[in-house]
Amino acid sequence: MPLESDRAELAARLAFALGRFNRRIRAASELTPGQISALSTIVTGGPIRPGDLARAERVAAPTVTRLLADLESRALVARQPDPDDGRSFFILSTPAGVDAILRARAERAARVLAIFDELEPAQVEQIAAAMDALESAADG
Repeated sequence: MPLESDRAELAARLAFALGRFNRRIRAASELTPGQISALSTIVTGGPIRPGDLARAERVAAPTVTRLLADLESRALVARQPDPDDGRSFFILSTPAGVDAILRARAERAARVLAIFDELEPAQVEQIAAAMDALESAADG
């Protein structure tokens, strides 16, 4: 097991590299990264209550309220009444929301492929070897 100072150095390098990598693959889109993230959660896990979305996205309720208002105004999500609680509702994706997420994912994947083209094959293999750990950390 690496020394704590080595772990701290690794953490700092990873945070820096991921931040820069994310900026390189971020699309110039009509949706913000927060909107894309929330919409993706709704598409993959919906219908979902706004409070559950806030927890999944790790944001405060007012932030989710703003995100949902923006997504709803673009007809990317819709409200569905909660049959068990007349005061509550679920959020679900519209077909346009699904299309928006599929486009965003395809654009990001294309940008990642372009970055892979800049790397040596052994470096791409190193990234592939780290994917299980990275996915586990991202979902944690």
